Amino acid sequence: MPLSIKTKQVAGVTLIVGLSVIVLTGWYLSWLVRIRLEETSLRAKLLADAIYRRSEAVVATGKDPIEALKADEGLRNILEASLYDDFIVYAAIVDPAGQIVAINLGPTDQPLPPAGDLDELLKGSTYAQIQAFFNPTMLERRRALFLVTGEGPPRDLGFIRVGMSTVLFQSHASDLFRAPFLTAVAVLIGAIVFGIVFAQLLLRPIHVIRSGLARLGRGELDVSVDLPRDNDFGDLGESFKAVTARLAADRTELAGQQATLAHLEDSVALFGPDGRLLFANPAMRTVLGNEQGSISTLLPAGHPYRTAVEDALDGRVEEESTVVEMPQGGERLVSSRAVADAAGRPMGVMLVTRNLAYLTEVESTISYSRKLAALGRLTAGVAHEIKNPLNATMIHLELLKMQLADQSDALDHVGVIAAQVRRLDEVVQGFLKFTRPEDLRLRPVPLVSLLDSVLPVIRAEAGKHNIDVRVEYPPDLPEVSADPSLLEQAFLNLALNACQAMPTGGRLRIAASVKAGRRIEVRFEDTGVGIAPEQLPRIFDLYFTTKPQGSGIGLSLVYRTVQLHDGEISVESVPGRGTTFRLLLRQATEIPTPAAASAAS
Repeated sequence: MPLSIKTKQVAGVTLIVGLSVIVLTGWYLSWLVRIRLEETSLRAKLLADAIYRRSEAVVATGKDPIEALKADEGLRNILEASLYDDFIVYAAIVDPAGQIVAINLGPTDQPLPPAGDLDELLKGSTYAQIQAFFNPTMLERRRALFLVTGEGPPRDLGFIRVGMSTVLFQSHASDLFRAPFLTAVAVLIGAIVFGIVFAQLLLRPIHVIRSGLARLGRGELDVSVDLPRDNDFGDLGESFKAVTARLAADRTELAGQQATLAHLEDSVALFGPDGRLLFANPAMRTVLGNEQGSISTLLPAGHPYRTAVEDALDGRVEEESTVVEMPQGGERLVSSRAVADAAGRPMGVMLVTRNLAYLTEVESTISYSRKLAALGRLTAGVAHEIKNPLNATMIHLELLKMQLADQSDALDHVGVIAAQVRRLDEVVQGFLKFTRPEDLRLRPVPLVSLLDSVLPVIRAEAGKHNIDVRVEYPPDLPEVSADPSLLEQAFLNLALNACQAMPTGGRLRIAASVKAGRRIEVRFEDTGVGIAPEQLPRIFDLYFTTKPQGSGIGLSLVYRTVQLHDGEISVESVPGRGTTFRLLLRQATEIPTPAAASAAS
């Protein structure tokens, strides 16, 4: 499993510090070993000097020196006092043959086994000292013992030998090495912690850049990275920001182009120089299928599309448009064009097909739409003509009520007639409002200001029914291309309808967010009674309503307003759980003037 950069960084710092600690600890331990050996050698020297001085005094009496040394009580006391030293095992006087003359322990008149020379060890290498220190061995300090007389050369009486055991050194080693060991462990732990913190600080820009790249990979737009500006990473952050901004712009443009191609009735496909399919819009996918491959595997031989592409790939034609009869029926205009780069090298072939029957249908639809528009103007005129007699009827009904003030039965009939006339007038007013052409004035408008302008009315209505109103939108919400008055009225209609659907209280959530394709989504979500599935297809129909006192005009006007803004509206509802209206509006493309901005706010 590959290691991360952070792990390698921590391991590297720990390794460097660890090696340094090991080297320094080894040097320090060797220094301690040498100090301990030198300290023990000094103790042995002091003891040997004391034994030597007492021996000089004993042999100076003129008696047999060997016997005098054996019998001297003071010398015995000095030898026995060495037993209280932590590291000295024995102190003895031996004759030239190695036989014990006096010793602090054990019997005399026996040979004393040989031991290593401590002075020679101290003159040797550090490795030899450490090896002798940790191996069970005997070391001793020696001093020659001579009898000096006035006649002749000094007499060799033997040696003073002070022995030490490294086993005793090792028994005290735990106290000696505990501090260096704990210090080394503490330094290693500190190195690991330092390595982690240092790696975190040093590698933070890399983590930030990797996070930004991951967000770009997930399709997020306008990704920026927060890098320090006081070093080279600052320039890297600005470069990353410029690249992401350019990538976001290109992706947005490409998404818009793909969306345009996706909604085209024309079939569009792009093939590479080897005939492999590179791109096909949904209309073309219905013919080619969803598989990837070359034109020869996607379509059978003799198919008009395949023939057009192969002719362009072979160089027989550069651009060609022909009307062909399709095997499944109907005529299509098939256009193929060879695509080349700036140097003239072939890059592929673009294939575009158009359903001629669909063009006929479009022409018929346009003609029908013109007729409907004329009919709409006619019906609007008729409704206007009806309104005038209705106004006159209401006036005369009021006069009739004044004349029949004392006839209650007649007044009841007059009241019924007046109510029905008013209802007919409301229907005519709604019809006129729906059919009258609007003077649409689109301009860039901050969507936040539109929501804020209708919130007081919404909160007042919600307060009557104990409804919790929540508004959610990002702080950098772009502007929309809209007519403020029409869009405010549409928002208000949706919000008030939601409040009326929650007579016993609930929650109304109004949320806005940015969507792909330079669209902005506005959602109105309530927890009301919901709409029955069989009624959903009709809720935008004029005069259709499920409320006892409803006019059936509000949602129709909302639908018409969204259409005028080149937007989309959809609804989802679950009876007993609530309803969600989803509006998709077009993002503004031009920069608003200061006057327009102030008017919108």
